[in-house]
Amino acid sequence: MRKKIFKGMLLISLITLLVSAVVITVVQYSIFSKDMEKELKAEAEFIGAGVEAMGQEYLESLELTSDRRVTWINSDGSVIFDTAADTEAMEDHADREEFIEALEKGEGHAERKSETLSRRTVYYAKLLDDGTVIRVSNIRGTPQMAMLNTVVPVVAVLVGVLILSIVLSSAISDRITRPINLIDLNSPSLDRGYEELEPLVGKINRQNKMIESQIEDMSRQRQEFMTITENMVEGFLVIDNKMELLTYNRAALSLLGASEPGKNVSVLTLNRKEEFISAVEEALDGCHTIKNMENSGICCQIIANPVYNSDKLSGAVIVIMDVTEKERLDSMRREFTSNVSHELRTPLTSIFGMSELIMSGTVPEKDVLDFAKSIHDETGRMIQLVNDILRLSQLDENKNNYQTEQVDLNALGRVVAERLKLTAGDRGIDISVTGEPVEVNGVYTILEELVYNLCDNAIKYNIDGGKVVIDTGVKDGQPYVSVEDTGIGIPKEHLSRVFERFYRVDKSHSKKIGGTGLGLSIVKHAAAFHGAKVSVQSTVGKGTKMTVTF
Repeated sequence: MRKKIFKGMLLISLITLLVSAVVITVVQYSIFSKDMEKELKAEAEFIGAGVEAMGQEYLESLELTSDRRVTWINSDGSVIFDTAADTEAMEDHADREEFIEALEKGEGHAERKSETLSRRTVYYAKLLDDGTVIRVSNIRGTPQMAMLNTVVPVVAVLVGVLILSIVLSSAISDRITRPINLIDLNSPSLDRGYEELEPLVGKINRQNKMIESQIEDMSRQRQEFMTITENMVEGFLVIDNKMELLTYNRAALSLLGASEPGKNVSVLTLNRKEEFISAVEEALDGCHTIKNMENSGICCQIIANPVYNSDKLSGAVIVIMDVTEKERLDSMRREFTSNVSHELRTPLTSIFGMSELIMSGTVPEKDVLDFAKSIHDETGRMIQLVNDILRLSQLDENKNNYQTEQVDLNALGRVVAERLKLTAGDRGIDISVTGEPVEVNGVYTILEELVYNLCDNAIKYNIDGGKVVIDTGVKDGQPYVSVEDTGIGIPKEHLSRVFERFYRVDKSHSKKIGGTGLGLSIVKHAAAFHGAKVSVQSTVGKGTKMTVTF
């Protein structure tokens, strides 16, 4: 802005100076011409008086400058005398306009170009009393010549004025622009400015407020976005169409096993697994992609979506989810389905075979009862299996609205011991209850089933003549119930899996003793239903102790 003002003022100064020089020269030339005409008139009158008094002798005695010339013309136009030329060689002047005008009006004026184009001659003619005409002429330069004669002084003045113009223009430009430059754009005011700038200052103030509001909104939205993404369990990545990482959250780094990346890095530096690379490439090819990838024991699902801006691919959004638990549950579901199918297929096959033999009439009369008993036992086993599966489903989904109450674990243990006393007695196993009364808030039927299954397992996997002890009490402020046996024990490698559905440590032994293989799974789910934990201590050949802590 300052440069434009400076250049504009300097240009105006130069134009004004040039125009002034031309006008002054023209005006000066005009004044000079009028003065010359007056001078010629006075000189013609003076010479005319001398000629009337002395005749040609007076003209011959005149001493004139080189630019002056006097001519005495007869009334017919013939030249009587001329101070600068031979009269005999001169042509007739009857047609000269200043001569004709003098005869008609008493005086005449004329101006004609001389032999050189750059000079002009001014004529003044005066009619004398005797009818002759005295003509005085003077040679003068053209306006252009006059201007050329003033070039040196004009140039000198021009240079001086130019220097002065530069200094003044610079100072004035600074003075004009200084208040504008001093305006604080963050909080503009007119304390040191021009009133004409008030609309601009007002607009800047409104613009600043709008920008501040937008910045606050953007900061708040960015903070909200960062808070949301940082608290996401899922990994979140945003990349551009050149695979450059734009934003991410810590969950993504954790799931990909990557460290904090630098700036302007490729997303592929986070993980080099084929599934991840493939998902990124397919998303940037415009395809919605879902890939599964295992990374350091974690099963991840990668969902990559392309992002478009005005139908142009600008990047991709990648979401990474930890589906380890889902995969584990799917695996358990498949295993559970397989186990249920196996557990049901065996008794159904037996029932089908025995019933077919009975229907064919090939079974002896004395064996029909044995066949019927076998069918009854297998059917009961299936019913028990179905009931256990339904119970697990109820505990998993917590669909039933159970009524809770204060349950004495010690009294509950005595009830269970009494129910299993006959079963234990068949193998000479002693079942007893120790400890002190302790109450927990829970569902009586579920807690009874929990203790019953622990004791039932303790009897099944015990040795003949062994012991089962139900103990209750409070340890570290937490109520507990434990069931300890003197049975075969559980190897260490199997301890982490005994609560899985249908899992059996010794399948051959389990077939002999029967059961559905869901007892300890029901114990685990019943404990979880009450917010309790189950722990196992076991030594092979010495026995097992299972404790439920509330």
